[in-house]
Order: sequence, then structure tokens, then C-alpha cells
Amino acid sequence: MTLIRALLSTLLFVGASLSLLPATAVAQQLCAVDLNGNGDAADDGETASCHLTGPGGWMCPIGETRCEADPAGAMRCPLGDQYACAVPASGGAPTCSANACIDTSMNPVVDDPVVDDPGVEADGGVDAEGNCLGTIEIFSGRAARCRPAGLKTSFSNCCKDKGKIVKDGMGGSISSIGTKIAVAKSVFTGMKAAYTAFKAGATASQAASAGANAIIVGIDPTSIAISLAVNFMIEVLLQGCDQQDMEVGMLRGSGMCHEIGSYCASSILGICVQKARGHCCFNTKLGRIIQEQGRPQLKTFSAIGWGTAKEPYCRGFTPEEFQALDFSRMDLSEYYADIEARAQSEIQIDMKDKIDATMQTINN
Repeated sequence: MTLIRALLSTLLFVGASLSLLPATAVAQQLCAVDLNGNGDAADDGETASCHLTGPGGWMCPIGETRCEADPAGAMRCPLGDQYACAVPASGGAPTCSANACIDTSMNPVVDDPVVDDPGVEADGGVDAEGNCLGTIEIFSGRAARCRPAGLKTSFSNCCKDKGKIVKDGMGGSISSIGTKIAVAKSVFTGMKAAYTAFKAGATASQAASAGANAIIVGIDPTSIAISLAVNFMIEVLLQGCDQQDMEVGMLRGSGMCHEIGSYCASSILGICVQKARGHCCFNTKLGRIIQEQGRPQLKTFSAIGWGTAKEPYCRGFTPEEFQALDFSRMDLSEYYADIEARAQSEIQIDMKDKIDATMQTINN
């Protein structure tokens, strides 16, 4: 708890420092150019904010070229006479660009809705012997996306792996699945509580306590490396990454996500300016490995596979499908290597964490 408060205090200090910086005006004009010929303008350097020229014009900085004087002394664009030369509002030599600016107030960026997949929820009760009476899915996953560097992420890579923040396990219970699949939501809630309290006038210490309490209430400390999660949040919270970016960033680094592919998440005038990567994320690394190794064995998955990057197909195995899997054909070396790498001391620390978490629940 003390460690969480200390890390949250660091976040509040960083946030307060950044809030003192002068705000950057949101550009009403941008340009998007397919420089590499792949059909979109979502890659690095292909989208930029236009800068103002006098009087009241805009210039795209992509491909911007200095104008040259002709024999008569008139300024001409080396790219062609159809492109006008203009002097930057900040001063300097006249320039021109072959790329046009887009007025975002007239042509706003269109965002695809984020897939809000809660994962498999309990759909039935249990009998007297504890057997599930609803649909059973084994090693089910959740569809989610993260966004690489692009216009909507302030050109930050929100798909960057953040290390093994989420602790692995068998994940046999519904509560375990909920914790591991949606773990970033609770960390985000704690961060938001801390910053809201700070902005409302609380001291950094008081705000950090509010955030720490929200984190402890929202998550199981035995399922997440909280210090790593808080450091991760410090890195991305003030960038352009959203909550689902954060979730996938945590789970990807912990080996729990299968990436399906890339698709366009945001566009302007039909030009893609922000890509996203679709995933199926599971509550354990073992679940992800068995899904990857098991699906090719089953005819029920042969037609749809993993679905599409935009609409991932992340359902679990039915009991019949799971029984049909031939585990002798699976390569589980990745999972075995993780088990072998865990020292006895780490196992003892895990046990202590579980006991401490139990005591925390009882005391509260």
C-alpha cells in the first residue's frame, strides 16, 4: 500500500508539472500523404499538422519545399507552377507543398467504434454438485485492440509491450478471469481517482491514498505487479493511449494476447490516419498457447479461424472440442520454460502475497 501511494505521488507530480506547460493549440488543418504507397497515411511521418501562412493560408509541412526566384525575380515553386508559394506566418523564406491541407472542422476525423467485448459472462446457475448449467467455454478470450503510433495516439506507440505486469496462473475461476482480462481498468480507476482528488485540492499524499485505495479495492494484488502497472500508467496516461490500449499493453507484455492483424481505426476523407491491431487476449499465457496450438486441430475453427483484425473471434473451446485436442501435437515449451525459470524464492513470495491479500480483505 505504501509503495502504491509513493508511485501515485510520482504520477501526480509529473501530471502537475505537465499541466504548467503552455497548452498547444489544436490544429484545425492537417495533411495526410501516402508516402510509402501502401494505401493509407497511418505510418510514421505521413500525417502532420499544417502551419499558418500569411495572410490566413495553410501549408502542409510534408514535402514542403523552398521556393526559388525566376529570372524576373518572381518566386516559383520547384514542384510545379500549380503550387503556390507562401511565406510562413512566423517569418522566413517562401515555401510550397504539393500536399493539400484538410480543414478538420469541415471534414472531421471518423473513428471506428472500439470493440467492447466483456468476454464470456456467466449465463447460468449451478446444480447441487456445483456443475455449470449454462454454456461452458474453456480458455475463452476477449477481443481487444491497441493502436500503434498515429494521429489519434499523439504518435505514441500504444501497442508497445510493457513487460510482465500481469501475473500468470491457471485462471480457473470467474473472478480470476475478470481480474486478468480487465486488470488495467482497475489501475486506470485508481489513477483517475488520485488525479481527480489532486485537482480538487487534495495534497499529493491524500490524493495518492485515494488512488491506492481504489486500486486495492478494484484488483487482486496477487494477480498483478502493481508497481510495474503504476509505472506503466505514468508512462502512458498523459499520452494519447486510451484504456483499452493500456489493457492490451499490459496483457501483451505478459504473453496473454494473440495478435490477429491490423485495420484502419480512424480516417479523414477516406484516408486512413490511424491503424489498430486486433487481438484475442486470454486470462493466462497457457490459455493463449493452447488456443494457438489447438484451433488448427479442430474443423469448427477452420472456416472462421481467429476472425478478422477488426472483429476477432475469441471464443473458448466447448468441452467436446477440448476433449478432442491432441496435446501430444502441441508445443508447450514456451509455458514450460516460464515454469522452470521461476525460482523457489519467487514461489514463496507469491505465497506471501496471497496470504497478505487475504489478510487485507479480512481486515477491511
